[in-house]
Amino acid sequence: MGGISGLIYTTIPILVFVPANAIWNLKVAIIAALAAAAVILVIRLVRRDKLQPAVSGFIGVAICAYIAHRTGSAKGYFLFGIWTTLVYAVIFVLSIVVRWPLVGVIWNGINGAGSSWRHRRRTRLAYDIATAVWAALFAIRYLVQSFLYDHNQTGWLAAARIGMGWPLTAVAVLATVLLVRHADRENGREALADESAADESGADGTGPARDTAAERTTAERDA
Repeated sequence: MGGISGLIYTTIPILVFVPANAIWNLKVAIIAALAAAAVILVIRLVRRDKLQPAVSGFIGVAICAYIAHRTGSAKGYFLFGIWTTLVYAVIFVLSIVVRWPLVGVIWNGINGAGSSWRHRRRTRLAYDIATAVWAALFAIRYLVQSFLYDHNQTGWLAAARIGMGWPLTAVAVLATVLLVRHADRENGREALADESAADESGADGTGPARDTAAERTTAERDA
């Protein structure tokens, strides 16, 4: 949610942590990562960036540093992110299963469009695919990074975190934009089709128009 600058800011503590650990030790690396996160927080506040991404970014680094300290291993710095990607993957998949694809929920929630799109099959399918793209992204990140974690590849973990961050996120965002636009078009077409069907139903006396006429006739007779 922090945009391009958010992607950049999240990589800086990692780029500080790994070399500091290699040159000095874990304690110095933790302090360096926290210091970098603190500087970034101040910069974002001075620039009046959105508060939530700025604060959550610092908290995220603090959690990673704490886990590394508790485990006594540099690779522990990446453990929180690894498990977070797994949780995200599961949540996105479940949202598809229960027919509330998260991309659709988030997009229509932001735009105040309600939830009528869920009842339009082709529209929901587009949101299902967009949500599946993100689920796949998180699942791939988890599988690769958990493998590197299990094999004590701290340096490669950092490379994977950065390499699988920007490029894959860019691909997922592009796919999401295209699919959301397609979903909006389908939603518009299906909404028009529903309105046309309702108008035809009223015109031939089998729908709401007939009911209204019948009610009016009854009221006139009673009067």
